[in-house]
Amino acid sequence: MRRIVIVGGGTAGWMAAAALSRVLGPAGPAITLIESEEIGTVGVGEATIPPLQAFNTLLGIDEDAFVRATNGTFKLGIEFVDWGRIGQRYFHPFGVYGIDNGAVPFEALWRRMRQAGGAGPLADYSICAAAAANGRFLRPQPGNTPLAQIGYAFHFDAALYAAFLRRHAEAAGVVRHEGRVVDVTRRAGDGFIASVTLVDGTRVEGDFFIDCSGFRSLLLGDTLGTGFVDWSHWLPNDRAVAVPSAMVGAPTPYTRSTAHGAGWQWRIPLQHRTGNGHVYASAHLSEDEATATLLAGLDAPALADPRVLRFRAGRRAAFWVGNCVALGLASGFLEPLESTSIHLVQAGVARLLEMLPTRACAPADTARYNRLMIAEVDSIRDFIILHFHASARDDTAYWRDLAAMPIPDTLAERIAIYRRTGRVYREGDELFTRTSWLAVMEGQGLTAEGYDPVAAGMPEAEARARLARIAAVTAEAARRMPAHADFIARHCAA
Repeated sequence: MRRIVIVGGGTAGWMAAAALSRVLGPAGPAITLIESEEIGTVGVGEATIPPLQAFNTLLGIDEDAFVRATNGTFKLGIEFVDWGRIGQRYFHPFGVYGIDNGAVPFEALWRRMRQAGGAGPLADYSICAAAAANGRFLRPQPGNTPLAQIGYAFHFDAALYAAFLRRHAEAAGVVRHEGRVVDVTRRAGDGFIASVTLVDGTRVEGDFFIDCSGFRSLLLGDTLGTGFVDWSHWLPNDRAVAVPSAMVGAPTPYTRSTAHGAGWQWRIPLQHRTGNGHVYASAHLSEDEATATLLAGLDAPALADPRVLRFRAGRRAAFWVGNCVALGLASGFLEPLESTSIHLVQAGVARLLEMLPTRACAPADTARYNRLMIAEVDSIRDFIILHFHASARDDTAYWRDLAAMPIPDTLAERIAIYRRTGRVYREGDELFTRTSWLAVMEGQGLTAEGYDPVAAGMPEAEARARLARIAAVTAEAARRMPAHADFIARHCAA
């Protein structure tokens, strides 16, 4: 393979360009990226999850330089407000809860003692939750300490991140073409994409194409005719109105998600501003009402006019067809409730590097790539549906409909297992861990009839003392961490 062509820039395009150029090196295929300034990008995704650390490490990026260049802050998890019942809050932390006791998962012991009145709330056993509650942050530290269990991600300006990656990619030899694609040519015989033509008549040929063209899905959808699997019957939100606001006080080391009558609102703190958005279902709320709700929920004046985005939840029936792989919005859309969009770009790039094809693009490689990506996206879909379906809110038709709707069998099975014994699990190498599933199931108010029998072997007094010790050590470790704002000022202030 001699030529790779990436159609579309933004976060997805430049992530692909930076990773491919870094791994394949100067002796690898020539990489060309085509983007048009007149089209622009969505660019509102400003929160991430921990796997992005591995992507930045792959690129050889200095983390402090990256945070500084993107006006970034650190993220220890997500605070959910009004998702169970109005007035209730819970925290979905990164990292882990407590410490497993041999073959006994921590959550099994916690569930047993919770029912016996000998355990505190889950947040007491998470260093990330404890630190977030006190506005503190520190990178993981070595040793037998809760500080070794810190998991974190980032908030950043998505446009600045794309520009940051562009500098890395171009320095590694990626060539950027400015222009809008107006025509796509396919090869006779196998139907593979042969070239794209720009509005100025320039023809760009390639052996392999990466579709980062956004919702249009110019190559995978429009040209190759790959169908769309619609999930709007499970995830009915189809609009978002977004607006930045001024900073107020020190930035929190977490994202906040607040449920509303027909959707939810995000709050993402950066060094120079706060990102805000209201994701909602247009069948239940008008654009004017959604905008008014968003503006009323800001904690500082807006810095721009609200911007409305339209989308449909779902994915393409395949991610790789012929000699084309789609990344980002071109492959589908899951609303940003758990900040998974950038991760799915990263996962798609990682699997492509693992299975980089020859010019022939063997069907077996394509089939495996699609199977793995579909499994990952579908598991994330289930996790997001859980938040909406399991909510105890019933104050609007929107929430009542979500509680009553049929759900995927895979999610129904997880809920049934949890209701019986409180067990949570991670299927294979899926994205969300036991910590994540437990945090949301417990936070949304799902209840378990009993507890995992493996937790029955420890005497109750010993179990009670063990949990108390974990909670005390966790709280003390969090207290010793520096303030989030001080950590940024010391290491990576913009």
